[in-house]
Amino acid sequence: MTFYSTYPDVEIPECSVYDYIFSSLKADELDLVAIVDGPQKMTYAELRRSIDALAGALDNRGVRSGDVVALHAPNSIGFMVAFHAVLRLGATVTTLNVLYSPAEIANQINDAQAKLYLTTSMLLPNALKGLEEAGLSRDHVILLDQAENYVSISELIQQSRRPPEVVFDSATHLAVLPYSSGTTGKAKGVMLSHLNLVANIAQTDPMLPKYENKAVLAVLPFFHIYGMNIIMNLTLQQRGKLVILSKFDLKPCLELIQNERCATLYIAPPIAVALTKYPLLKDYDLSSVRLIVCGAAPMDEGLGTTLVERIPALLLQGFGMTELAPVSHVTPLNQPEIPVGSVGFAIPNICFKVIDPQTGKEIEGVSHGRSQPGEMLVKGPNVMLGYLNNQEATDETITADGYLHTGDIVEVGAYGEVYVVDRLKELIKYKGYQVAPAELEALLLTHPDIYDAAVVAYPDEDAGEVPRAFIVRQPGSDLDQKQVTAFVTERVAAHKRVRIVEFIEAIPKSLQGKILRKELKGLPLQASTG
Repeated sequence: MTFYSTYPDVEIPECSVYDYIFSSLKADELDLVAIVDGPQKMTYAELRRSIDALAGALDNRGVRSGDVVALHAPNSIGFMVAFHAVLRLGATVTTLNVLYSPAEIANQINDAQAKLYLTTSMLLPNALKGLEEAGLSRDHVILLDQAENYVSISELIQQSRRPPEVVFDSATHLAVLPYSSGTTGKAKGVMLSHLNLVANIAQTDPMLPKYENKAVLAVLPFFHIYGMNIIMNLTLQQRGKLVILSKFDLKPCLELIQNERCATLYIAPPIAVALTKYPLLKDYDLSSVRLIVCGAAPMDEGLGTTLVERIPALLLQGFGMTELAPVSHVTPLNQPEIPVGSVGFAIPNICFKVIDPQTGKEIEGVSHGRSQPGEMLVKGPNVMLGYLNNQEATDETITADGYLHTGDIVEVGAYGEVYVVDRLKELIKYKGYQVAPAELEALLLTHPDIYDAAVVAYPDEDAGEVPRAFIVRQPGSDLDQKQVTAFVTERVAAHKRVRIVEFIEAIPKSLQGKILRKELKGLPLQASTG
């Protein structure tokens, strides 16, 4: 059966992201503080002026509608200005994880065909190596901060150039190109239109209580779709005050919440774990916190219950993925009978199905208890256009009638609420970041002393899951755990590092050669991994 949102549809404006957020600014909103970034503060009027001026300067440097611009930076005022300036021009932003290695940077730059690279001086060493590998010179680099011999966005903004008038179809024109592994395999460019982003802001807005002019903690990265469209864009559209932290560090985070009187916290489960376990939490005044929204990975009911005991506030959990721009479900505001462990109800303009992954048969809802488990498929105006230059993967992910395979196994409760119980896909979620086992396996197999390898998720209280590698040595090799971890560490971002290495006689596989990951996940940890 098809499950429909219990909320009335909302109107989806057919406009650009810039117009939806900034063209609608009212006179009495211009002097509101939009961003707090350390000692820096910027009002909505100043933010819009900076975006327009940078867009004009980028146009003068040859950036045109349809071009792809790479944005590789932690959360900052500069990130926000650069992001919206590129979209203002009708160009497309492809965001890169700040932890990426040079090889990963080069892969994304090449695949996205980016013509300009916006980054910070802190990330320059890796960026320059990656750009060289991708065939781009340092002349293509613009800094969000300042360094000798590089153009900075502050210099460009000071030119006060007017942006051009750009007209495009918001339903088909690409706004952002984040990279995701989807339901399996190598990271792919997710094509999200202006309409996809605008739709999800409009869809999510009625699901959250309004705390106008209140401070919102922005510690989760803007380069990730959750931070990008929900924390950054939704907060701006609601005229909130974004309190930025470039990375999560518990004490500075708590000090910001206390000093800026944050009303809303957007977090992921690892942050919830850190907050619940911190013995000095009671020493901070967190009485301003009224809403906590947890996303990026499932949070179990026990953790959620403990969190609201320590920080009394309304706790909401959501479900989403990059391909959904990103939200499809959120727990309700006024139904206490819905357990914390649920990801809630479909948001407005969304419908979904649950199918048996073996037969494809649709699973029926129930009047009591929970439905049979199955893979959830979602349909709505926020569903991506597809994967960049990968029609095969697009066709595997989006059905002919517009439903997107989430790769998540869910059960549906009697009220229509959804519970994520497993993942059909094989991705590992390390602190909310996606790690594709196939990518690590391919890397491991390049080591001359490794005959075969498999990577699976292993539960971890702090990180959620960590990569656990099973290695078959080449005959006669004395390869050890430290050598394997060092090999991987040198070649991937920190969140992709193998945390557990175990040696095995053979990788269990099906007759078709598919790794039997379930068998590996069931193996107890070895007493010795060497």
